Amino acid sequence: MTGRPGPDRWWTQPWQVVAIARPPDEVLPAGIWPEPLRRLDGAIQVELRRPPGGRHTELAARPVSDPAPTGLAAHLIGDDPQLAVRHALWQAKQLAETGELPPTGAAG
Repeated sequence: MTGRPGPDRWWTQPWQVVAIARPPDEVLPAGIWPEPLRRLDGAIQVELRRPPGGRHTELAARPVSDPAPTGLAAHLIGDDPQLAVRHALWQAKQLAETGELPPTGAAG
């Protein structure tokens, strides 16, 4: 067994999660995803979680594998979808907590 999915299964990508020090309604005002995640629409799956008794919101995302993204979404995730998701989550966290996107080229 190789660990690769068979033709009748799709590969599940791991979730990446950031904890945001804001309530869900501030992370998702009016139910709209933060801009860094909207850019990857169609290429990622996103969940908002509120841990029991937690004082933060968890924002989770992972690349979709089936069907493979096309067009701009495919271009934006590039060769390393996990890196693209991690970067978008980090930017979404910064935007929710500070109200500003970090400067281009900054890493988190």
